[in-house]
Amino acid sequence: MLAATLRPMLVIALCAGCHPAAPTAAPELYGAGLFSTGARDLFIAFSPDQRRALLSRGDQKLETFETFETRRDGDHWTPPVVPRFARSWSTADPHIAPDGKSVFFLSTRPYPGETGVRATHDIWWAALGDDGEWGDAQLVPPPVSDPDRDEWGPAVAANGNLYFASDRPGGHGGTDLWMARRIAGGYATPENLGDAINTPAHEVEAWIAPDERYLLFSAVHRSDGVGGYDLFVSRKRDGQWQPARPLTTINTAASEYNESVSPDGTWLYFSSTRRWTGALGARFDVPRNDAAVAGIGHGNDDVYRVPMASLGL
Repeated sequence: MLAATLRPMLVIALCAGCHPAAPTAAPELYGAGLFSTGARDLFIAFSPDQRRALLSRGDQKLETFETFETRRDGDHWTPPVVPRFARSWSTADPHIAPDGKSVFFLSTRPYPGETGVRATHDIWWAALGDDGEWGDAQLVPPPVSDPDRDEWGPAVAANGNLYFASDRPGGHGGTDLWMARRIAGGYATPENLGDAINTPAHEVEAWIAPDERYLLFSAVHRSDGVGGYDLFVSRKRDGQWQPARPLTTINTAASEYNESVSPDGTWLYFSSTRRWTGALGARFDVPRNDAAVAGIGHGNDDVYRVPMASLGL
């Protein structure tokens, strides 16, 4: 999910000679009628067994957001419902932890003891209960959530380290990507990911590999971008992030963002404002509702996917 104010095909050159050439693959529209509906469909987060998914949608101005859950029932997905942690308040960018036991997300809901909507987005989390249902929202407190700043796009590694975007002091001029190490009792002071990742432009929406070997993110106004928002990747070698590279197989003159990777590492999912005139592909709306696909491809956010192997990842 992106603030309203921030808001083909060659194989990406990750490193000359480092990896064999991967087959190219054009992104395909995904989940017509459920994940892609003609609304502003922004994000998918799958559980480790990929039998449940959280998805978020925004209003037309990307000012308020809703999060839904759908579950795999036989050969189809159930109609989406609002999970407990997402009720009553704007909620976006769900990221299910690699162990499936917690979800991290953004919200403008009030802090404990407050009553009104906050002016900034903060990071919250919820636990998966023994009954298989998500619990109530809980604030990820300072030093991660800053009551006077926006945080965006939380993503958690298998070791608990939390990656996110923020415009807090100590950055490179725009919105930067940060990492807060998981320590006993909470999180350490967030660390800026440095100039291999961050620029004076706006870097947002981190997605970290569970083992932290690569980082995906979106950014706007970078000199190496080609459209609105573009997708980028950086690999970690010898404990250091390598210079981020644009995903040239995906990026267009439109916006590509809100990326996530399937838990089995097979697919990269993202949303895009590109125009789509191809086939809708498999329909995910049960029962069928043609109104749920009428706006697909018209320049709102639709969900796409591409094999990770085609990106050399």
